[in-house]
Amino acid sequence: MKYSIEKKEQYVLIKPEFEKLDSTKSPAMKSDVLTFRAEGARNVILDLSDVKYVDSSGLSALLVGHRVFNEDNGMFVITGSGEHVLKLIKISQLDSVLHILPTVEEAIDAVFLHEIERDLTDTEE
Repeated sequence: MKYSIEKKEQYVLIKPEFEKLDSTKSPAMKSDVLTFRAEGARNVILDLSDVKYVDSSGLSALLVGHRVFNEDNGMFVITGSGEHVLKLIKISQLDSVLHILPTVEEAIDAVFLHEIERDLTDTEE
Protein backbone atom coordinates (compact mmCIF):
# COMPACT_ATOMS: atom_id res chain seq x y z
CA MET A 1 0.00 0.00 0.00
CA LYS A 2 1.12 3.52 -0.62
CA TYR A 3 1.93 5.65 2.40
CA SER A 4 4.02 8.63 3.19
CA ILE A 5 5.89 7.63 6.36
CA GLU A 6 7.85 9.90 8.65
CA LYS A 7 9.59 8.20 11.57
CA LYS A 8 10.54 10.30 14.56
CA GLU A 9 11.83 9.32 17.99
CA GLN A 10 8.44 9.80 19.68
CA TYR A 11 6.05 8.83 16.88
CA VAL A 12 5.51 7.53 13.37
CA LEU A 13 3.44 9.73 11.05
CA ILE A 14 1.59 7.70 8.43
CA LYS A 15 -0.27 9.37 5.58
CA PRO A 16 -2.17 6.99 3.30
CA GLU A 17 -1.93 8.03 -0.33
CA PHE A 18 -5.28 6.66 -1.45
CA GLU A 19 -8.88 7.88 -1.29
CA LYS A 20 -10.72 4.79 -0.03
CA LEU A 21 -10.04 2.82 3.14
CA ASP A 22 -12.36 -0.07 2.44
CA SER A 23 -12.36 -3.87 2.44
CA THR A 24 -9.72 -3.93 -0.30
CA LYS A 25 -7.20 -1.90 1.72
CA SER A 26 -8.06 -2.33 5.41
CA PRO A 27 -6.50 -5.82 5.89
CA ALA A 28 -3.16 -4.48 4.61
CA MET A 29 -3.47 -1.39 6.80
CA LYS A 30 -4.12 -3.56 9.88
CA SER A 31 -1.05 -5.59 9.03
CA ASP A 32 1.08 -2.48 8.47
CA VAL A 33 -0.02 -0.96 11.80
CA LEU A 34 0.91 -4.20 13.59
CA THR A 35 4.27 -4.17 11.83
CA PHE A 36 5.01 -0.61 12.99
CA ARG A 37 4.20 -1.69 16.56
CA ALA A 38 6.41 -4.78 16.26
CA GLU A 39 9.25 -2.57 14.99
CA GLY A 40 9.08 -0.56 18.20
CA ALA A 41 6.88 2.43 17.38
CA ARG A 42 5.30 3.72 20.58
CA ASN A 43 2.89 6.19 19.01
CA VAL A 44 1.31 6.53 15.59
CA ILE A 45 -0.29 9.56 13.99
CA LEU A 46 -2.50 8.59 11.06
CA ASP A 47 -3.13 11.53 8.73
CA LEU A 48 -6.30 10.75 6.78
CA SER A 49 -6.38 14.03 4.84
CA ASP A 50 -6.25 12.21 1.46
CA VAL A 51 -8.81 9.56 2.47
CA LYS A 52 -12.30 10.53 1.35
CA TYR A 53 -14.19 7.30 2.10
CA VAL A 54 -14.08 4.72 4.91
CA ASP A 55 -16.33 1.71 5.31
CA SER A 56 -16.84 -0.62 8.29
CA SER A 57 -13.69 -2.60 7.52
CA GLY A 58 -11.74 0.66 7.46
CA LEU A 59 -13.15 1.56 10.86
CA SER A 60 -12.06 -1.86 12.05
CA ALA A 61 -8.49 -1.09 10.95
CA LEU A 62 -8.60 2.16 12.93
CA LEU A 63 -9.85 0.30 16.01
CA VAL A 64 -7.08 -2.29 15.70
CA GLY A 65 -4.50 0.51 15.65
CA HIS A 66 -6.11 2.14 18.66
CA ARG A 67 -6.21 -1.12 20.62
CA VAL A 68 -2.66 -2.21 19.81
CA PHE A 69 -1.05 1.07 20.80
CA ASN A 70 -3.22 1.59 23.88
CA GLU A 71 -2.24 -1.87 25.16
CA ASP A 72 1.33 -0.61 25.51
CA ASN A 73 0.30 2.79 26.89
CA GLY A 74 1.00 4.47 23.57
CA MET A 75 -1.22 6.60 21.36
CA PHE A 76 -2.87 6.07 18.01
CA VAL A 77 -4.06 9.49 16.85
CA ILE A 78 -6.21 10.10 13.78
CA THR A 79 -5.95 13.48 12.14
CA GLY A 80 -7.06 15.21 8.96
CA SER A 81 -10.37 13.36 8.78
CA GLY A 82 -12.63 14.61 6.04
CA GLU A 83 -16.33 15.25 6.44
CA HIS A 84 -17.46 11.77 5.33
CA VAL A 85 -14.91 9.94 7.47
CA LEU A 86 -15.67 12.00 10.56
CA LYS A 87 -19.40 11.58 10.04
CA LEU A 88 -19.06 7.79 9.88
CA ILE A 89 -16.88 7.76 13.00
CA LYS A 90 -19.50 9.82 14.87
CA ILE A 91 -22.43 7.70 13.64
CA SER A 92 -20.55 4.61 14.84
CA GLN A 93 -19.97 6.39 18.18
CA LEU A 94 -16.25 5.78 17.85
CA ASP A 95 -15.44 9.46 18.39
CA SER A 96 -15.59 8.76 22.14
CA VAL A 97 -13.08 5.90 21.78
CA LEU A 98 -10.59 7.05 19.16
CA HIS A 99 -8.13 9.93 19.57
CA ILE A 100 -9.16 12.34 16.80
CA LEU A 101 -7.57 15.75 16.30
CA PRO A 102 -7.96 18.23 13.43
CA THR A 103 -4.30 18.73 12.49
CA VAL A 104 -1.03 16.86 12.47
CA GLU A 105 0.53 19.59 14.61
CA GLU A 106 -2.09 19.08 17.33
CA ALA A 107 -1.55 15.33 17.15
CA ILE A 108 2.21 15.79 17.59
CA ASP A 109 1.59 18.01 20.61
CA ALA A 110 -0.77 15.39 22.09
CA VAL A 111 1.82 12.65 21.61
CA PHE A 112 4.55 14.72 23.29
CA LEU A 113 2.23 15.52 26.21
CA HIS A 114 1.32 11.84 26.51
CA GLU A 115 5.00 10.88 26.53
CA ILE A 116 5.75 13.41 29.29
CA GLU A 117 2.87 12.07 31.38
CA ARG A 118 3.99 8.51 30.73
CA ASP A 119 7.56 9.30 31.79
CA LEU A 120 6.33 10.99 34.98
CA THR A 121 4.15 8.00 35.81
CA ASP A 122 7.04 5.59 35.18
CA THR A 123 9.39 7.52 37.48
CA GLU A 124 6.79 7.62 40.26
CA GLU A 125 6.46 3.84 40.26
